[in-house]
Amino acid sequence: MAAKIIDGKQIAAEIRAELKNEVTTLKAKGITPGLGVILVGADPASMSYVTAKERACDEAGIYSDDNRLPAETTEEELLALVDKMNNDPKINGILVQLPLPKHIDEQKVLLAIDPDKDVDGFHPTNVGKMVVGDKAFLPCTPHGIVQLLMRTGVKLEGAEVVIVGRSNIVGKPLANMLIQKSETGNATVTICHTRTKDIAAHTRRADIVIAAAGFPNTVTADMVKDGVVVIDVGVNRVEDATKKKGYRLVGDADFEAIKEKASYITPVPGGVGPMTITMLMYNTVESAKMAGK
Repeated sequence: MAAKIIDGKQIAAEIRAELKNEVTTLKAKGITPGLGVILVGADPASMSYVTAKERACDEAGIYSDDNRLPAETTEEELLALVDKMNNDPKINGILVQLPLPKHIDEQKVLLAIDPDKDVDGFHPTNVGKMVVGDKAFLPCTPHGIVQLLMRTGVKLEGAEVVIVGRSNIVGKPLANMLIQKSETGNATVTICHTRTKDIAAHTRRADIVIAAAGFPNTVTADMVKDGVVVIDVGVNRVEDATKKKGYRLVGDADFEAIKEKASYITPVPGGVGPMTITMLMYNTVESAKMAGK
């Protein structure tokens, strides 16, 4: 029996509708959530992503302060803008779109963001809080994955989860979230990476496989058991002469083959992707609620 498709677009739409209601309630109290967005340069993928975030803000009723800066912007100028947003009460969340030009120290810029406005969840203060189980802004893609699993009804407590990929953006934070003693955790988690001797030996025993390696077909059908839940984080371009653009998007898992064995699987596109921006909106609204207390 073919797997049920986890529709990230639908689940994201449900959460955004909930957020829109929350924003309406906050505005009635005189609070308008605000997101400061900074894009340096004209990277096409980054521009597209930022535009989508701005559209999501507009739909939710969130104020968006958009700053598109030239590639030659200096590190000092960027840090000055971040500091200005840190001290602006209209701004509840700050998003600096990565990657930044090579002459700017990304880590220095991320550290300059006020942890109380770090809606990406990348600041070490928030990462530390997440690890020890304190309330914190959670990184958007891992948080979106947890929401996909919870809202689909996938049982996490006691589940064997294997994450393929150890990035600071997905693999590491997701593992920490899933092992927490909470209703969104209590799983047993294994992280596999490029130095893992036999990835398939781990993925074959997993109830849930998270493919976040950054390469197509990293997880194939022979690497998973029947009834597995597969969450595919990858977005890879592969050549396809039948497509107008000359390529198509695929994930890190072999979708067509695995869907015949899995119980649930996310598509690419339309799975994890829509959740990332949605959880950014969620964090911005949460920040506004905390600021308004």
